[in-house]
Amino acid sequence: MVFKKLLGSLGVGAPTVDTVLSGGAAVPGGSLTGQVHLKGGSADFTIEAVTLELVARVEAEREEGETEGMAAFGRFTVSGGFVLTGGTELSIPFDIALPWETPVTELYGQDLGIVLGVRTELAVAGARDKGDLDRLAVAPLPAQEAVLEALGQLGFGFRSADLELGHIRGTGQQLPFYQEIELTPAPQYAHEVNEVELTFLAGPGGLEIVLEADRRGGLFSEGHDVLGRFTVGHDDYRGRDWAAEIDSWIRSLSAARSAYGTPSAYGGHHGHEGHFHGDGHAEGHRSGPGMGTVVAAGAAGLAVGVVGGMVAAEVIDEVGDFFEGDEEDEDGGEEA
Repeated sequence: MVFKKLLGSLGVGAPTVDTVLSGGAAVPGGSLTGQVHLKGGSADFTIEAVTLELVARVEAEREEGETEGMAAFGRFTVSGGFVLTGGTELSIPFDIALPWETPVTELYGQDLGIVLGVRTELAVAGARDKGDLDRLAVAPLPAQEAVLEALGQLGFGFRSADLELGHIRGTGQQLPFYQEIELTPAPQYAHEVNEVELTFLAGPGGLEIVLEADRRGGLFSEGHDVLGRFTVGHDDYRGRDWAAEIDSWIRSLSAARSAYGTPSAYGGHHGHEGHFHGDGHAEGHRSGPGMGTVVAAGAAGLAVGVVGGMVAAEVIDEVGDFFEGDEEDEDGGEEA
């Protein structure tokens, strides 16, 4: 066991920590289990709290341009109020519930390029030290998987995935960011649509599915975006012809062009924005910037293989570099 050193605010000779997550990918709304391994330092330390923090790499658009950074989306105290004597080793088991909107990082073992982590923080004598950061893998819920499989069956291809700071208005979104999966259009829609962007917003009662179709412009008209929002229960995906349903959704978005072809009153980076339930009524818009990223391997039904010019192993290296850079900033006294 190699313990990662805590040399920041706690100083040399402080306790060390290594968090080990249980094997396999977690799922949104499911349990995340593992062990926090502590080793006492050169003296006795009173551990006030052992806290796990869920963090994600998100993208944002600022005046100076596109930026990315770490955003926390969950915090759990798993232990505290004990004395860790010098040189003593201690393991603390944990079982925490992931937020329902936790982004999906992989599909059928293929990495989507989404960076999530679990950061371990020790509070000792009023000082806090973020000493361990581990990558978190999250697989889709069955209903999410069914939708992605159906998109693959229709001929859509995986282009990229990212996490964007902002909210999709008119939805029950809880986290300060949302995941956007960008898809290349299937041949039967290519004359109408440049790309489709998919967002899952899971909750205890089911799944909100937001589809954004980037429509092509005509000879005398500009392209614009239309959004459709659809809901499904966690168990309702069974026995349904998802390919037919999603085909109907996409075509309903295409049909909205004539009725909603004017620019959005909300402004922003999108041309036209609205949530359609199939009844022709709009409900709000997507706020926050929209930025693509280069990612690794494709999703199973959506074109398995390397898509963005980066293989899964390189993504893992990138994750490590990103996390290490974040930790170095914090060691220098800058909080994320």
